Amino acid sequence: MRHAHTVETVRTAERTLMSRLPPGTLMQRAAAGLAAACGTLMHGTYSRRLTVLTGSGDNGGDALYAAARLARRGAGVTAVLLNPERAHPGGLAALRRAGGRALTADTPADAKDADAAIANAHLVLDGIVGIGGTGGLRPAAAHLAHAAHQARASVVAVDLPSGIVADTGEVPGEAVRADATVTFGTYKPGLLIDPAAEHAGALRLIDIGLGPYLPDPELEALQHSDVAALLPTPSGESDKYRRGVVGVVAGSERYPGAAVLAVGGALRGGAGAVRYVGPGAAAVIARYPETLVSAGPPAKAGRVQAWVVGPGLGDDRAARQAVEQVLASDVPVLVDADGLRLADREQIRRRTSPTVLTPHAGEAAALLSADRADVEAARLAHVTRLAAAYDATVLLKGSTTLIAEQGRPVRVNPTGTAWLSTAGSGDVLSGLTGSLLAAGLAARDAASVGAYLHGLAGREAPVPFGAHELADRIPQVWRSVHPRT
Repeated sequence: MRHAHTVETVRTAERTLMSRLPPGTLMQRAAAGLAAACGTLMHGTYSRRLTVLTGSGDNGGDALYAAARLARRGAGVTAVLLNPERAHPGGLAALRRAGGRALTADTPADAKDADAAIANAHLVLDGIVGIGGTGGLRPAAAHLAHAAHQARASVVAVDLPSGIVADTGEVPGEAVRADATVTFGTYKPGLLIDPAAEHAGALRLIDIGLGPYLPDPELEALQHSDVAALLPTPSGESDKYRRGVVGVVAGSERYPGAAVLAVGGALRGGAGAVRYVGPGAAAVIARYPETLVSAGPPAKAGRVQAWVVGPGLGDDRAARQAVEQVLASDVPVLVDADGLRLADREQIRRRTSPTVLTPHAGEAAALLSADRADVEAARLAHVTRLAAAYDATVLLKGSTTLIAEQGRPVRVNPTGTAWLSTAGSGDVLSGLTGSLLAAGLAARDAASVGAYLHGLAGREAPVPFGAHELADRIPQVWRSVHPRT
């Protein structure tokens, strides 16, 4: 599992570790790891050209010490000093001793030389701003960042791309766009959450010894082994009720396909049976004849161990009554799409069984009386706020899917593709996650595993694809995660 910690947590751990080490040890560990990563990316160092964009402080020091190591191995190194008076003195001296050169971008002539150094480099190292940066890049730095993005060189960020906000994933202005980011000690939330994650490129974590001094993370991301350990697996004594029965309340005359898609996701989610309640029974049975159907209201549908309510449901009286009845049940409930608009917040807060809400950014904005653009720009803040407001587990869908539950680290889903932004994709996710709830997974785990498998299915499906193809891909990706299933 990938763990991410906030800036203050990292700095506290660093102070504790540094008090136990000789001065400069931590920076040298970071520089050694960074230099090794850069050497790999350049496919060697001899006769390679490296340009370092250097700000002040320890981030610039890490970059300069790493550049000095690469210069000693035969690389031609140029450091562009954005703040010459505040450049890290030890790192700059080490670079010069190793044969590297330093220049500024203060005058037009210097700026031209800096642009040329970037244009001719095999690799550009971004050491402009460290984890304490809170705003976008200043004009001079933004110009160099743009030049690096336009150059043929690979761009490697030191700890995080300059200009992003480490703790939130926000990008408040101009920022470096890296091909790779070499980060130290632990991941930072901004490296895993869009829009900042889009600037980070491939991630590489360098162990500098912080592990024993870090508390529980503020953010985490499941990987294959974590998901495999959570996937429900039937035993020899299993029957449909031991495996779980999920009820699906979805579809309407206007959106009949939502019922089929949600049921399809549910049937692939590991539960023993799917019980469908709604007006789309004929279409559901035609596609999935194993579905148990009921024409009555949810309260009279029969035994279920979790409910999914909302996809394509509409907003008439019957829809409102269905949502109310489902929320009145004593089993886990997933609320999606139209159900999010119809559900009463206080009824959700009064529930004693788990509730999972699965909004996209627009739906989350409506629930919070916020602007959609604000939700997309600050996803972490809004998902945690929504989880607190409803006292529920919230799966916020989007370019980065986040799962929040009060008192627990937020989870970020590492799988997915932009091709998932297609009509009905969320209906499949809701059915899949609801089935995992019925199979006995805790709300946070069901939402995390559902998002993970859904994202993998999107990656594996031939593009472009329709939502109906996602459900059919779930068994394949399930087996890829858990081959012994």
